[in-house]
Amino acid sequence: MTSAGSNIPRAIKDTLYTISGTLISGFALKSFLIPNHFFDGGVTGISLLIHELYHYDIAIVILLLNLPFIIAGGMHVNRTFAFKMLASIICLGICLTLVPYPVITSDKLLVSIFGGFFLGIGIGLAMRGGCAIDGIEVLALYTLKRSSFTISEIILGLNTIIFLIAAMKLGLETALYSMLTYFTASRTISYVIEGLEEYTGVTIISGKSDEIKKELVMQLGRGITIYKGERGYMKESFEVHHDCDIVFTIVTRLEVRRLRNVVHGIDPKAFIFTNTIKEAAGGILKHHRGH
Repeated sequence: MTSAGSNIPRAIKDTLYTISGTLISGFALKSFLIPNHFFDGGVTGISLLIHELYHYDIAIVILLLNLPFIIAGGMHVNRTFAFKMLASIICLGICLTLVPYPVITSDKLLVSIFGGFFLGIGIGLAMRGGCAIDGIEVLALYTLKRSSFTISEIILGLNTIIFLIAAMKLGLETALYSMLTYFTASRTISYVIEGLEEYTGVTIISGKSDEIKKELVMQLGRGITIYKGERGYMKESFEVHHDCDIVFTIVTRLEVRRLRNVVHGIDPKAFIFTNTIKEAAGGILKHHRGH
């Protein structure tokens, strides 16, 4: 009973994310892209392209084109994901058919930027809800298992074909503006999925690691992980090396400079490098307070 009860809030949260995502995606399509004959990458872009060339109902085209990827998602991810994806795409089709979205603007630059922005928010929220409005990610995962290309390379290749066809059929200018739409949407999706904080992993190698550890924990309130390593091995003194503690911690990107200043205040020669953390949970993580 406890397990089932604890899953109810998550299910409600996922449902709200999905509904919000489909509503906002419908807004981006009906208020910006479709009236101005713009399109995007992925399956959504192909659907818009078919709608523009042959004037088929966009809701039906999106559903039909995504059906193979829904089936593939059920086979290669799980049935729950496939069911959520089907439900979200049906919900998007209902929004496109029944919701009277207003046309916001006909300015090409505004359409390309804000159409992509709102579409990215919609797709990102749906992905936060555990589903996908666009099946190109599923196709990329399927192709990845049968080729040496990365997911990014596969998606880039597919979208390049889409934009080339659009340039030939609808004109180069429309294709270029639509590429801007795709870029804006993809960046917005990353921002929505990764969240506002976007954690950064920081690794510190220093001969004064004990002082740095104390400062990070006692003064900055950070959680740390220690790796045992060796430092030295310089070209002019390769035989000279020492045991050392390698300190690893996670901070938000806004705190990286402060952490660097603290570490370099203790040891100006400390070696620091960072890497982006896509998602972090548990442990000791400091969150921003609302302003």
